Amino acid sequence: MAEPKDFIPFHRAIIGDDDIAEVVDTLRSGWITTGPKVAAFEQAFARTVGAPHAVAVNSCTAAMHLAVAALDLGPGDEVITTPYTFVATSEVILYMGARPVFVDVRPEDANIDPDLIEAAITPRTRGIMPVHVAGFPVRMDRVMEIARAHGLWVVEDAAHAIETAWKGVRAGRWGTAGAYSFYATKNITSAEGGMLACDDEALADRVRHLSLHGMSRDAWKRYTATGSWYYEVTARGYKYNLTDVAAALGLSQLRKIDAWHALRQRYAATYAAAFAGHPALVPPAVPADAVVAWHLYPLRLRLDALGIGRAEFIERLRLRGIGTSVHFIPLHLHPYYRESFGCRPGQFPRAEAFYEAEISLPLYPGLAPEEVERVAAAVVGIADEAMQ
Repeated sequence: MAEPKDFIPFHRAIIGDDDIAEVVDTLRSGWITTGPKVAAFEQAFARTVGAPHAVAVNSCTAAMHLAVAALDLGPGDEVITTPYTFVATSEVILYMGARPVFVDVRPEDANIDPDLIEAAITPRTRGIMPVHVAGFPVRMDRVMEIARAHGLWVVEDAAHAIETAWKGVRAGRWGTAGAYSFYATKNITSAEGGMLACDDEALADRVRHLSLHGMSRDAWKRYTATGSWYYEVTARGYKYNLTDVAAALGLSQLRKIDAWHALRQRYAATYAAAFAGHPALVPPAVPADAVVAWHLYPLRLRLDALGIGRAEFIERLRLRGIGTSVHFIPLHLHPYYRESFGCRPGQFPRAEAFYEAEISLPLYPGLAPEEVERVAAAVVGIADEAMQ
């Protein structure tokens, strides 16, 4: 069946005239790859999250990879992380020849459970990579307490969490470094892009160095009036630099992040009010000490109260003109992790339970208030119809 003409997609990127003008200005400047717009984006983002240093790269995956590379993660090492995440979090550990060690999640928010971390630490453990799922904060005070006690670094996957905070500290600013995403579906976008933020100047310098083939500092300036054609490769690096074209879009979008976050909060509140007390629906709860980025709205279904499964629920929403998604299939359920590491269903029951019940509803500033209300009414209507 074709989608209705008034179909509400799960996500729609917002590209305004101001964004287009910023990109066109960059194209007309004659400097389109890594250059002054990247530097300006780094400075603006560092101010936004309160970081002394920020390094722009071409994805959050690249930011995480560069962080663990700069921290000298290597073969035989282990990093504790969560199975409830996109594959990139674990993938960058594997890039270095190290092994991801999964720890189950908190049932309330699908974030790594700090109370389970210590039991997973071995003599091979080098670090911890927590993920702020959907923009809900990990209990980072407890994670850092454990990391300090065992001499471990912490790289935060804050791909969903630019606006997130826990106990007054921004996501990505608790640990050794934080990695952020500007992918097309994120709260602000540069089409593709990422950022690493940290306190340590030496770490930021090494990440920047590795991000462009390990070439000598400011090699990008070699085509400017003040630059030199000469450069040296001083480390085994990667091709992870961000372009000025992408940075221009990111810079323009960053100016709107506060206004857009306020809309996300408003729409999340609309959903929460509609779903409150429903016997078949579990809306996400915001802890008192948290600011939630609301990258996703992860609604859970009480399947034991419904006469239909999640797939049928999603299909009924689609037939009513509403797109949804599911976040995430836990990593230990994927064939690669089963075959390579002996992972098995039932190994991380909380992650599996959250996944089996979760649907992600449309939540982005491009929605009109009446569209949010329409989504909420459809969810409640389907749940009411399907109650056993």
